[in-house]
Amino acid sequence: MKIPAAILIVSDSCHKGLREDASGPRLSSALVSAGFEVVTSKIVPDDVERIASALRELAAAARLVVTSGGTGIAPRDVTPEATRAVCERVLDGVAEIMRAEGLKHTPYAALSRGVCATLGKSLVLNLPGSPTGAEQSLGAVLPLVSHALDLLAGHTEHLHAERENLGR
Repeated sequence: MKIPAAILIVSDSCHKGLREDASGPRLSSALVSAGFEVVTSKIVPDDVERIASALRELAAAARLVVTSGGTGIAPRDVTPEATRAVCERVLDGVAEIMRAEGLKHTPYAALSRGVCATLGKSLVLNLPGSPTGAEQSLGAVLPLVSHALDLLAGHTEHLHAERENLGR
């Protein structure tokens, strides 16, 4: 069974139809290639309440929610604020991995404020708005996602077995 995933594009210009979304299709392709099923996607403007509402909605429909856009330092970049407002636990290490991967390609990755966090039994990953940056960031953390989702679902039996084996 494939893990359901959702994509949230945060962009004033895409929401208004002034620019075509280039990140969504690339993220969808990467997720499908990694064995996920993209069950829904949405485009919202750079607005904390709209982003927060969309995150709640998408997390109810999918175990993995990836956002693209709104993670920089421009005045309307508010995706991290919206994510922190609705999520329970922030996963700093996951965001650090994404920024480290981005720094291999551009010094501007250091300006990313993207947050990775939990929302119920779902994982939310804030990716850059750049299609290439979003794809690279997602690729850097995909190896962690299945394990993180197992833990969120309460599947920790394998951890107990590993601890017992280490104690012998």
